[in-house]
Amino acid sequence: MAITLDEMKKYLRVDYTDDDSLIEKLMQEGRNRCLDILRMDQKATVDTDSISNFDMALMYCVAYTYEHRENCDYKSLNLTLRGLLFADREERF
Repeated sequence: MAITLDEMKKYLRVDYTDDDSLIEKLMQEGRNRCLDILRMDQKATVDTDSISNFDMALMYCVAYTYEHRENCDYKSLNLTLRGLLFADREERF
């Protein structure tokens, strides 16, 4: 399931359009961060429906970075995402 902007705004409880472009950027960056943690190519076409917890990890990533715009702790964020995505992480280094 690909998450839409409207679904993400509902998850964030944002009901105005002022931050739409910011949320869209955070969604793209969150997708790239999740794929990095999964050790998958960002430029390749990836079927995220087959990755367990991908949507939840993406939504968490966007919510975290949206709420902590000023002082985001990326180390903590990455550790949480690794926990969510570990089962589908590629074994190659």
